[in-house]
Amino acid sequence: MATKTSPATTQQQGGAVGNKPGLRKPVFVKVEALKPGTNGHTLIVKVVSSEAVLNKKPRNPKFRGPQNQNSKIAECLIGDDTAAILFTARNEQVDLMKPGNTVILRNAKIDMFKGSMRLAVDKWGRIEVAEPAKFEVKEDNNLSLVEYELVNVVEDS
Repeated sequence: MATKTSPATTQQQGGAVGNKPGLRKPVFVKVEALKPGTNGHTLIVKVVSSEAVLNKKPRNPKFRGPQNQNSKIAECLIGDDTAAILFTARNEQVDLMKPGNTVILRNAKIDMFKGSMRLAVDKWGRIEVAEPAKFEVKEDNNLSLVEYELVNVVEDS
């Protein structure tokens, strides 16, 4: 005789309902722990400064589509109590990255630009404005000022 289990019981046992994986709790990392070529980071940071790099109007306003929209790019200095790093904000992200804001970056990745690290959030990530944080940003430990060089290692067989 088969026994039936309710969906609530299945969830409590760690299973998933309808073959969907359960949501994991986010693991927040500090800026100091970021390394080149990594992704999937979740951070709580404060925006120190924001500087517009590109504000481009569409070439032909008669056409519609993603390639014909306003392009905005800003470089923002963000950080926490361990370090600071430059963040590349694109389009609607620029409006969220105002100096003094505390933001939660989800699924952030490290991009390399001219040998230095930049933090970015692409279409798979998310930026949320959060409650003001109580920490002070440690600006003297700026990870974007460290220059990295790709070295190819040849192993002898």
